[in-house]
Amino acid sequence: MIFLDFEKHIQEMYQELEKLQEIQEKGKTDVSASITDLKKRIGEEKTRLYTGLTGWQKVQLSRHMERPYTLYYVNQMCSDFIELFGDRNIKDDKAIVGGFASLEGRTVMFIGHQKGINTKMRQYRNFGMANPEGYRKALRLMKMAEKFNKPIVTFIDTPGAYPGIEGEERGQAEAIARNIRDMFMLKVPVICVIVGEGASGGAIGIGVGDRVFMLSNTWYSVISPESCSSILWRSWDYKETAAEALKLTADQMLSNGLIDGIIEEPIGGAHTEPEGMADLLKSKLIETLDTLEKQTADERIASRIDKFCKMGVVNE
Repeated sequence: MIFLDFEKHIQEMYQELEKLQEIQEKGKTDVSASITDLKKRIGEEKTRLYTGLTGWQKVQLSRHMERPYTLYYVNQMCSDFIELFGDRNIKDDKAIVGGFASLEGRTVMFIGHQKGINTKMRQYRNFGMANPEGYRKALRLMKMAEKFNKPIVTFIDTPGAYPGIEGEERGQAEAIARNIRDMFMLKVPVICVIVGEGASGGAIGIGVGDRVFMLSNTWYSVISPESCSSILWRSWDYKETAAEALKLTADQMLSNGLIDGIIEEPIGGAHTEPEGMADLLKSKLIETLDTLEKQTADERIASRIDKFCKMGVVNE
């Protein structure tokens, strides 16, 4: 397991535990009491640490290189996943994946950002930063799901849409704007889940839904803390201050009425118990789809539009 900087004391405790377990396995000395005591202290320390994380620490957890991504969740939760490719215009964008899968007997269209699990795959997936064709592929798949009356689930995990010149040349802003507009009018249930990073238009391009959920150690904002710091202070040194000012954590987003709920991660983050996280996510998706499918298409569309139109409205 890879530990982050603020988890170093937890790492040291685990290293101590491994040494005690090695001594116990050799059988020369009984250290079972010490092992039990240390495990208890590790559990208590993890609970204390992870229930009081700062905004920046949650940003770091959301980027953990062992964190599960879209394809892991789909393959863990579902059967018969059939990935679909291409935007039928330019090419297939590897930063966004999608296709039909069976979720406990219910056919669902899954679409999400995909980061790589190693350096080569991260480059192949463009670090989860989609080009215009990625968003056009996503919309094509959404329209296909609507045609066959199948619900849609999107998984959001991106540092932002690809900011390169070629992306702008092919209409990055137009592609994201079209997705936002058309997702409002989809007749089928749409659930969006931020499973990692939720940055800017790259996230909202597949983020308009009847229900928007966040995993507890994720973030959702118009800009990353580093970029915000570089704009306001001309330096990345204030990224922790920016993370607090942006109010980008799940609990802050929920209190501001910008999401519909939080899915709690295992203590330590989704990467520590990926199978358990997939089970929790699966249960929430099934429960939510059961609720949404009781509504008519017109009711869902009206509610979806009303929810997003209320965001950002304040009284002075």
